[in-house]
Amino acid sequence: MTNSMYKIRIKKGDTVLITSGKYKGQTGKVLATHPTQNKVTVEGINVVKRHVKPTQQKPQGGIVNIQKPIWVSKVAVISGTDKKPARIGYSFDKQGNKIRINSRTGKELK
Repeated sequence: MTNSMYKIRIKKGDTVLITSGKYKGQTGKVLATHPTQNKVTVEGINVVKRHVKPTQQKPQGGIVNIQKPIWVSKVAVISGTDKKPARIGYSFDKQGNKIRINSRTGKELK
């Protein structure tokens, strides 16, 4: 594992479309980004079962569902208006602040 940070343009809270793999075509909300792994965790995507031993916090133990991260290259942001996937670009507003834009339409992302 390396300690390098990847440039991830997708942010927590974005709605994304899965573009390839087992979950292709499904949409979900980004719960977390992992810049060191170049991955994002998406709600309801890549859910696996994990067998957990009993601990003091969870004395019952058992089988737990966990959401695992997915590669950031497999997801695309969905803009709010037309529900189509798009890449993200950057621009500056009149005050000089950096803003994210939908590179297909040129409109600002939330």
